[in-house]
Formats: sequence, C-alpha cells, structure tokens
Amino acid sequence: MTHYKSTTVTADAVARVFNGLFRGPFRTELVGGGDEPLYQPRPRGVDLDRITYREDFVNSALHEVAHWCLAGPARRRQVDYGYWYLPDNRGAEAQFRFQAVEARPQALEWLFADAAGVRFRPSLDNPALPVAGITGFEREILDQRRRLLSQGMGQRANLFRRALYDRFSR
Repeated sequence: MTHYKSTTVTADAVARVFNGLFRGPFRTELVGGGDEPLYQPRPRGVDLDRITYREDFVNSALHEVAHWCLAGPARRRQVDYGYWYLPDNRGAEAQFRFQAVEARPQALEWLFADAAGVRFRPSLDNPALPVAGITGFEREILDQRRRLLSQGMGQRANLFRRALYDRFSR
C-alpha cells in the first residue's frame, strides 16, 4: 500500500529532482507554468530540450516525465515526441487511440506518484466522456504498471523513481 505524505509535494520540487538528474547528462529541463504540457527538443542554438508541465500541477510534471522516460532518441528529436493530440470532446474512435498510447505513460506516472508519496488519478483527458468510461482504461493502466514492474522500466525511469523516493518518501 502506498503511503501518502501529509506534507505537500510540489511540482517545483519534482522539477528540481528531475533537473538535478537529467539537465546535465541529457541536456533536458523540466519547467512548469504551461497552459498545456509540451515537449520541445532544443532548436539550433539552444542548449536544452524542454519539458513543460501544466501550471504547477505535480501530476502533470510526473506524467510529462513519464512520456520523456519512455521516448527513445528519435522521439525525443520531435515536438511532443511526434504524437498527435486532439482536444476535448473527441469521438469514441479517437478516444480509443488516445487510451492505447496513454496507458503505459500513465502506468509509469503512477509508479512515480507512489515514489513521491502523491496520489495517482487516471486521466481520460476528455471531460465529455462519462466517468464510468474509465473502468477499462484503468485496467489497462494497471496491466501496464504490472509489466513495467516485472519487465523493467528503463534506466532513466528507474533513476527518476529512485530519486523521487529518496527525496520525498523518507
């Protein structure tokens, strides 16, 4: 069972953990304050890739880091890793495609949230859908979480998860 800390973990503190680990070796920084999350590979003449999370939301920061940890080198050379994004009120087919690519990042976000001692909440990212529509997606996230734990989650994800635990769960 996950222990949730009584003190508040801030998105800024999560960003400091990330930046301490990855700003130098991966030339990537995590920053908040975005209207929408966005990954931007460094343009010519700029020294750092940038992951922007939404406003000052801890879960947005953890989610965006999950995408970064799962993205390989080719994806990290593309804006938002080359993924498409459709706004709210997308239809059933588009929502199914969204869920197909979001289960694994949300599973990794859940592992990061556990390490930091914050609650994880699955996100359909589509307020037009009824809440009951999340049940199957939650099962897929749980299956992906189990796979990450049994098959491994990659070096960057392991480093970040351990650093979150060391910083927030002691």
